Amino acid sequence: MPTEAAARADFSGLRYAQCWEDADILCEGLDTQPGDTVLSIASAGDNSFALLLDDPAAVIAVDLSPAQGAAVELRRAMYRTLSHEEFLALYGSRPSTQRAALYAKCRAAMPAEAIAWWDARPTLVRDGIGAAGKFERYFRLFRDWALPLVHGKRTVRALLTSRAPEARARWFDDTWDTWRWRALQRAFFSRGVMGRAGRDPEFFTFAEGNLGTHLRRRIRHALVREDPAANPFVHWILTGTHGSALPRALRPEHFETIRSRVDRLSLHIAALEDVLPSLARPVQRINASNIFEYMSPAGHAAALDALLAHVTPGARMAYWNLLAPRQGSHIRPARLRRLDDLSDRLFARDQAFFYSAFSVDEVMP
Repeated sequence: MPTEAAARADFSGLRYAQCWEDADILCEGLDTQPGDTVLSIASAGDNSFALLLDDPAAVIAVDLSPAQGAAVELRRAMYRTLSHEEFLALYGSRPSTQRAALYAKCRAAMPAEAIAWWDARPTLVRDGIGAAGKFERYFRLFRDWALPLVHGKRTVRALLTSRAPEARARWFDDTWDTWRWRALQRAFFSRGVMGRAGRDPEFFTFAEGNLGTHLRRRIRHALVREDPAANPFVHWILTGTHGSALPRALRPEHFETIRSRVDRLSLHIAALEDVLPSLARPVQRINASNIFEYMSPAGHAAALDALLAHVTPGARMAYWNLLAPRQGSHIRPARLRRLDDLSDRLFARDQAFFYSAFSVDEVMP
């Protein structure tokens, strides 16, 4: 059954080669318990694999795109086959000239569809699989062509140096926040440029407000109120690697745990509405990513009803909003309540700084 989003946007290509959502606040918000069943929007797979760290019985990863499925399957093979340092090299978190050889080590652990997808794109492997998506190419365009018109590499390195909050604010105001930087933000992070070069114009169909104004405020939050030196998203956007700041699923202390549990993750390339009736067990936790902002209010309500038919009382659902306000407890107040204190506390330290809200909803009896 085609979904509302699939009828409007193109899901044939690899849109996201990484998960651009903070798995630390996701995992803390969901508070998955050992033995739980978790439903997770797959995207590139990072956050679905991160959810394995809380010892669920199963993570059911769902995505419309076969290309996103290929990204998930390559990651699974990387966990099975590579050392941690090799994983970071093939991912692109670290510089490497050995990525083709590392990919060759993974092929035998991949399904045929994923092998065919990546074999046809050796350049994407050579450049690091975490750089392979449309959204990552958008940031590469920013990093390689736009940012150098404003700030050089020395200034970027200085931004990624830890400072006390007061010193960060002074440095940002005195050195980074120039008129050229403000002009670049207005131009490059506009709805039109991001829609064409980074996401899909259809993803802004239900957006409200000015994207540029919102992002200017959130960028200042990430670079001043939070420490950019500890933010993996800021590192990648500005340098094309993760430096010393790794996302949850890529950290060395988590590698062997995820490796030992990768077979608990099942992947379904299908519409969410088509996967739900086939579930063998009810769901206790849902990572809904930001899918609701792509839906009309009626589509959002229908998606919530489909999900609520397959969850247990006390289940939790976590999701992000950018510019389309989609609050589950407003649509189905008799079934969902937003955990306001938890949601707002986690959003205050969300390292994926571009969103406008993060919500954790709890299913009531």
